[in-house]
Amino acid sequence: MGTLNGYTVIELAGIGPGPMAGMMLADMGARVIVVEKFNEGQKRRNLIGMRGKESIVVNLKDSRGVSILLQLIDRADVLIDPYRPGVCERLGIGPDICLEQNPELVYGRVTGWGQDGPLANVPGHDLGYLSITGALHAVGEHGGKPQIPLNMIADMGGGGMLLLNGILAALLERQQSGLGQVVDAAMVDGTIYQLLTIHEMAAENNWNTEQRGVNLLDGGAHHYNVYECSDGKYISICALEDKFHTFLMKQLGLDKSTLPCHEDPANWPILRDRISSIIKTRSRQEWCNMLEGSDACVSPVLSLGEAPDHPANKERSSHALVDDVLQAAPAPRFSRTESKIHHGAPKYGEQTHSILREIGIDTVKTEDLMDAGTVFDRELSLNHGSLNQAT
Repeated sequence: MGTLNGYTVIELAGIGPGPMAGMMLADMGARVIVVEKFNEGQKRRNLIGMRGKESIVVNLKDSRGVSILLQLIDRADVLIDPYRPGVCERLGIGPDICLEQNPELVYGRVTGWGQDGPLANVPGHDLGYLSITGALHAVGEHGGKPQIPLNMIADMGGGGMLLLNGILAALLERQQSGLGQVVDAAMVDGTIYQLLTIHEMAAENNWNTEQRGVNLLDGGAHHYNVYECSDGKYISICALEDKFHTFLMKQLGLDKSTLPCHEDPANWPILRDRISSIIKTRSRQEWCNMLEGSDACVSPVLSLGEAPDHPANKERSSHALVDDVLQAAPAPRFSRTESKIHHGAPKYGEQTHSILREIGIDTVKTEDLMDAGTVFDRELSLNHGSLNQAT
């Protein structure tokens, strides 16, 4: 059994950080019920984020649908709200109503800009959150434009991980107080948290906040950089500490006594050029055969397709193939209560009927609710010979 066995999570369907947090809760053993949007069966694309979860389709614009959700909340430990501020309040499922229904509920909310402030109701995406925190400005080559670091930093690290952390902390606190509370996870806040090291270095005047590509960790340094090999592939070098730097120089055939001081940033461009010319003399695999796993701190820069086959990833089973979809294996690892992928993504509305039965709504009533456009159940629709309009 997982660490969260016995806990029930209601997740309002969304994209990005909300499903990520819910997926990790499911991996850890929680029962996660996703309340999917009505009439969105053909639009659903969140296959990995739905793994291990159950699917119920409820029309929350219908008062009967809201009543169903509140009955589910009455039995739940956590609600995940991925919508913009005020949406749940307008639907009649805001924190005040839900906590009145279930005072022990942890109401987890994840937004880009937070629940308040001048941007709270403004549309946003990962790139915008990175922009106002200083993170985007710091990423890129010197003299070039800022580079987009996928959507990992704000959406997933700043949103999904921060929400998960807040939910778990609130569940721990509930053991003492017996009360739930609202968790406000903002992606901008989480992004700023992740700038910890950069803020520390800036405070010590060891980071140029106005320029990118000139600092220790942003591509400015020769010993923390990416280099092209003779075959057009790349390796990364992370020889930051002095003993690793000394070892790297020796392996590259460079005599440190003849080189300019590597601790002076003014010399980094010269040293980058020297290292670059050497790395281009061999292929990525040749360099890895020589230096990977050594104190040179060299790693191959792998494509997403190559990564699962790297020996370190294979040994730790860091990837999983679920329903022919490659994805991350559960993490972190636990010594007793193993996390695991219980199953792949459920079909749209696959568990609607069974979940409704749990709260006392029988088959006849479910069919009536389906006819009224309040809920959708896949199995009942198939038994009727055609899929309901919700798909």
